[in-house]
Amino acid sequence: MNGAGPDGAGSAGERAHFAALENLYRAAPINHLFRSRLEIVEAGVARIHFTVDERVFHAAGAAHGTIYFKMLDDAAFYAANSLVSDRFLLTTAFNLLLTRPMKAGPAVAQGRWVSGRRRVMVADAHMLDASGEEVARGTGTFMRSHFPLSSLSGYAVATTAPAPAG
Repeated sequence: MNGAGPDGAGSAGERAHFAALENLYRAAPINHLFRSRLEIVEAGVARIHFTVDERVFHAAGAAHGTIYFKMLDDAAFYAANSLVSDRFLLTTAFNLLLTRPMKAGPAVAQGRWVSGRRRVMVADAHMLDASGEEVARGTGTFMRSHFPLSSLSGYAVATTAPAPAG
């Protein structure tokens, strides 16, 4: 978003954008295959909380590289797209470094925007296993697509303020 920075402050419009991106993540058919949840922490920072189970293991009994790529790419992607309120971004390249085998259990991939605002954005991500050990990291480049976020059915921005609790 224009003028947004990773300081955590955030306007109502920025928070609505983050919530809409979280909705978009939930609505994507690929995410129905994984037990995962997106959290936009602040402008330029996103986390994917997920669970690794035997369904994503390779023959040697640890997580297949597919899960590493998917969660790291998503975390970096959403960190970057949290700064862009008009267009859906596309991954143009993503490099992985797998450092440890990942067993079953809860995990988190945290992405952060690194640079770029106009044509190409760079973001990186790291993944922690259930014991808090880093198991992988990655860096990607992302660029604006021709798809307006507002045209995507999962991207739902609240148009009215929620009713006060009480």
